[in-house]
Amino acid sequence: MANNENTNEAKEQIKFTKKIQENIEQIQKEFENDETLVLRKLKNPAVGECCIIYIDGMVNNKLVNEDVIRPLLEFHPESKESVTLDVIQNQVMLSDSVERTSEHEELIQAIVYGDTILLMDGYDEALILNTKGWTTRSVSEPENEKVLRGPREGFTESIMTNLSMVRRRIRTSDLKIEFETFGTRTNTKACICYLDSIVNKGVLEELKKRIHTFSIDSTLDANYVSEFIKDSPYSPFKTIGISEKPDAVAGKLLEGRVALFLDGSPNVITVPYLFTENFQSDEDYYLNYYFASINRILRYIAFLFSTSVPAIYVALTTFHQEMLPLALTISISKARQGVPFPTAIEMIMMLIVFEMLRESGARMPGSMGQALSIVGALVMGQAAVSAKIVSAPMIIIVAVTGICGVMLPRVKGATILLRFLFLAMASFFGLYGYMFGALALMIHLYGMSSFGVSIMNSTYTTSLQDKKDIMIRAPWWFMKKRPKYLSQNATRQESTRSTK
Repeated sequence: MANNENTNEAKEQIKFTKKIQENIEQIQKEFENDETLVLRKLKNPAVGECCIIYIDGMVNNKLVNEDVIRPLLEFHPESKESVTLDVIQNQVMLSDSVERTSEHEELIQAIVYGDTILLMDGYDEALILNTKGWTTRSVSEPENEKVLRGPREGFTESIMTNLSMVRRRIRTSDLKIEFETFGTRTNTKACICYLDSIVNKGVLEELKKRIHTFSIDSTLDANYVSEFIKDSPYSPFKTIGISEKPDAVAGKLLEGRVALFLDGSPNVITVPYLFTENFQSDEDYYLNYYFASINRILRYIAFLFSTSVPAIYVALTTFHQEMLPLALTISISKARQGVPFPTAIEMIMMLIVFEMLRESGARMPGSMGQALSIVGALVMGQAAVSAKIVSAPMIIIVAVTGICGVMLPRVKGATILLRFLFLAMASFFGLYGYMFGALALMIHLYGMSSFGVSIMNSTYTTSLQDKKDIMIRAPWWFMKKRPKYLSQNATRQESTRSTK
């Protein structure tokens, strides 16, 4: 930390002079051993000696040639004495953005970010010309947030492209964008985005406060920042939303949330994040509200099944056989004949193998990964039952658990952790252990907040309007108000259709 401070102090002490050669040597010393630095000296009798400096591969060479070099060489003023840096800035340069500065660090940051700087002999200032032109990924649908209906655009690694996609959906001057910088070495550009008349001011101020409470040398992805600013950092549940879809981020901004964009990352942070968002899908608002509500209820049921079915099965077959029908007890007992492992150990083994198959399928190339997951599950499951390593009911329980878990990508990590936690509790204490674990989970959830807003706020609010987008998705003409705990302006609709 001390070395960084000394380096910054040394940079602040560097001052430009009116001798162009000395200024060039300063910049060359800064980029020593960097062979991508390009210096092109130019000479116009009317202008004098000039030099443009940029990083090869970071600029658009056509812009450099057409907007910087050509105008400078072809400039022929009526009087040589009238040529000043102001004239070059305002009358000669064709770049859409031309800034003037004498700050050494600002010039260095401009060079590494794809701009071109122009030095002129006799001036202790330089011009920063916008010539950015690096290659970026084209806009495509995010792999993790595919939809059957609705917009298919996804964010890219370019922050300006991402902002433009949101701006195109929210065409109002009420959309505010404030830029920040993260990373003492990477100097990553970021921005806070919100709707000024709707946003929860408390959440906005809390976010601004938290992003200035940490210092790190690099921020290469949104997760670098989210781990520093999130509530309950040791909880498996998310308190910060992440999305790659412009329409989803725009919808959250319209509810009063705040978005944080990071240059170089397609993931956009949104706060606050509520527990119910784990069970919402982007296309819920593009489908008929009947089908959207049914799908949402299925996700809640899937969460319950994915975390609880293995624990309940082990508890019932190990401690509470009297609660099962006699025919089912006899069937399970016959299926387990010859199996060498206790039910709890058998369950843990199968769940671990399933997670290995799921993870390997996700990491392999598309078609090969799907084939590996399906064939691996079928072949290994059938072989394990035939070899009497596991019982057939166990395969069914693990399959149901895994399928339900796949339905909940936003809460995948917490689901896996709770599954094994509940299983361990049920293996030692039966159903009492499972119920104790479930009670501890509820206490944990109701004690969590996201930027001052309880993540379970939507479950105990007394407002009927606040409940119309939780378990079900009500028709749009019923959702007249925004949730009060998210926005300072609750009015969503000035007039609604008749419900007669």
